[in-house]
Amino acid sequence: MNHSVPMLTLADGQQMPQEGFGLYKVHGQATMNTAVKTAYQAGYRLFDTAQLYKNEKEVGIALQQLAVPRDHFFVTTKVAEVNQGYQRTIDSVKDSLHKLQLNYVNLLLIHWPTAKYFFDTWRALEDLKQAGLTRSIGVSNYQMIHLQYLATQAHEMPVLNQIERHPLLSQAPMIKFDADHQIITQAWSPLGRGKILDNPVLTAIGQAHHKSSAQVILRWHLQSGVAFIPKSVHRDRIKQNLAIYDFSLSDQEMDQINGLNEYHRFGKEPALVYEYNKKW
Repeated sequence: MNHSVPMLTLADGQQMPQEGFGLYKVHGQATMNTAVKTAYQAGYRLFDTAQLYKNEKEVGIALQQLAVPRDHFFVTTKVAEVNQGYQRTIDSVKDSLHKLQLNYVNLLLIHWPTAKYFFDTWRALEDLKQAGLTRSIGVSNYQMIHLQYLATQAHEMPVLNQIERHPLLSQAPMIKFDADHQIITQAWSPLGRGKILDNPVLTAIGQAHHKSSAQVILRWHLQSGVAFIPKSVHRDRIKQNLAIYDFSLSDQEMDQINGLNEYHRFGKEPALVYEYNKKW
C-alpha cells in the first residue's frame, strides 16, 4: 500500500487507505485505463466501484493492466437494489467478481437500504465473507435507524458506512454514531459534486494555504477522521486531490467549514429509498 495516504484499521482488522479513488460515471475502456493508471501512479490504492455504475468490467481490465500484485490495491464494490435478496445478492457478487477479474474484493457494501430485503441481503454478505469472496462487509447510505435495526439480527455489524458527506452536509451525528459503534464513515461525493468549490469561505481558506477549494475540502475530511473517495478523470485533478498531506487546517478553519452545513443533499434521501425499495 502507498504510505503517503494514512491507513485506517477496520473493525475486522483489515487495513484500508483513508483516501481512495471513486469510479462513479467513469466509462469507456480507454478513459478507465488512463484514470486508473494515473491514480495508481499518483499514489491511490483504493478503487471504488459498484454494480450500479455498470463499469466493473472496465475496472477489472484497467486493474489487470497495472500488472501489480493483488495485495497492492484495495477494491470496493456494492450490491445494487435490483440485486438485493439472499440468492440474488450472492449471484450478483459472483458476477461482479467475474467482471472485475478478481477472486475477492476487499470491501463489499449494500448500496442502499431497502425494506423488502433488509436482512436477507445482509445475511448474504455475511456468507460471502465466510466464503472468502470479500474480506470485509459494510453498508452505504445507512442512517442510524437502519444500523440499529440491522443490529437486531446481524451476526456481525458493518465495518464501514459510505454516506454522502461534504461541507453542506457535514453529517456530524451520523459520524459520531458510526465511530461509537466501531464503524468507519466514508464520504461519497466528498466535493459536493463540484457545486461548492466557489464558496467564499473555502476559497479564502484555500488562498491562505495556497491550495484549491477542493484540496481544502479533502483536508477537512481527512482531519475529521472520515475516509473519502474523490473522483476525476483529469490527470492534474487526480494528482491535486492527493496533494493534501503537506498542510493542516487550524481548529478555527475546521469550525468555519463545519459552519457551512445546510443539511443539503445532492443525492437521494436514504429513508425514501428504504421505503420504495429503489431510488424512486
